[in-house]
Amino acid sequence: MSTAGHPTPDPADRPADRRADRPADQDAAGLVIALDGTSGSGKSSTSRGVAARLGLAYLDTGAQFRAVTWWLLQQGVDVHDTTRVAALADTPRLVSGTDPGAPTITVDGEDVSGPIRSEAVNAAVSPVSAVPEVRARLLALQRAAISEALATGRGIVVEGRDIGSVVWPAAPVKVYLHADASARAARRATEEGGSDPSATEQSLLARDAIDSTRATAPLVRADGAVEIDTTPFTLDEVVGQVVGLAEAVEART
Repeated sequence: MSTAGHPTPDPADRPADRRADRPADQDAAGLVIALDGTSGSGKSSTSRGVAARLGLAYLDTGAQFRAVTWWLLQQGVDVHDTTRVAALADTPRLVSGTDPGAPTITVDGEDVSGPIRSEAVNAAVSPVSAVPEVRARLLALQRAAISEALATGRGIVVEGRDIGSVVWPAAPVKVYLHADASARAARRATEEGGSDPSATEQSLLARDAIDSTRATAPLVRADGAVEIDTTPFTLDEVVGQVVGLAEAVEART
């Protein structure tokens, strides 16, 4: 199953309720798990594990921001030129696959799942993510993906930094993951094939600072989110905690 990948419509062409600061159908039946947190805290692995265990779809919103960043770099755009980035925000066609076992993302039909994890994209994604026009375009795609999952009755796990606070505030399960900076750096260094943990830690802390202080949709713990420090736990233990939260919510409905 894949999400809608069309450019964001002009706001003037949308119904009034879709211009509001909430998804129009956020009260639709179905399970939405909003999983936010800091870089390297285990969001992706946890989200995919939870989605697989519960039979839900999965959406990596960070991959969408990386995909836009990758495209801008391919075009030779200075990612610090906010005017230029804003003007091009609607140009690339993005499609996100929502299979937790094999998530994909394409830009104009090209699979960029690998290239978006490059060092060049790592270094450029924060300034791109802070541009309001980029966030607005991707917000529309993210809400469309959630609506699609709910319409099929499947439900979805969505990971990012503003899912519970901005993208889908009515999610019945909200989780905020974080971990000790050194632990996050060690995990990320391992994922990247043995990069310098010290340099990785500084990069993560810099990303935290940018994400937490940007003017549009900063990284915050959403109201009602359960906070989990993943530092002392294995991946299976963290997945189990989130699954337990979801099962408790479903038992009450």
